Amino acid sequence: MTVEAGTVLPERTFTVTREDLVRYAGASGDFNPIHWSDRVAIQVGLPDVIAHGMLTMALACRALTDWAGDPGVLMTYGVKFTRPVVVPNDDIGVQLSVSGVVKKVEAGLAYVDLSVTVDGDKVLTAARATIRYQPGSTGEGHSQG
Repeated sequence: MTVEAGTVLPERTFTVTREDLVRYAGASGDFNPIHWSDRVAIQVGLPDVIAHGMLTMALACRALTDWAGDPGVLMTYGVKFTRPVVVPNDDIGVQLSVSGVVKKVEAGLAYVDLSVTVDGDKVLTAARATIRYQPGSTGEGHSQG
């Protein structure tokens, strides 16, 4: 696969449920009750329980590294958090959509801008990454999930 400025990454959608938040809390050690208690989330002015910011950021990065075919190619990654990802207390959860476009390829590096949304609203802005790029390696054998 050839990667050049303008190459569009395929859109990925991740479902985030309350169960995912519990799992992430256990893995990360972040047991802040805004991530599991409706009462506390509402008490502090949130509309409902919200996903961990680092979970949201990680899922966006996963879309990129799956496309790249190797998480080891990631050189830089940064985002700004725009709005919380509200996770309803149901079996459906929320759909986090990630898409991206290669802005520049130079000196073995590809610079990628990501778009991360829930229901069409951006939840991360200035989501940018730099990956090492070897022609023929990016985008082959990426997994879905």
